[in-house]
Amino acid sequence: MGKFDSRNTNKMRQRKEQAKKKARLARNAEAVRQQRRGTTTTKKKGK
Repeated sequence: MGKFDSRNTNKMRQRKEQAKKKARLARNAEAVRQQRRGTTTTKKKGK
């Protein structure tokens, strides 16, 4: 076992993947919020 092998355990891999997933969802949610905000303001101006 190397010095840093504990970083590649199944538990650590799952934690890293969870963090990536969370970050990805946060980015997508932010993009959707911006998009919806933009569309709602344009709709209001059109009325």
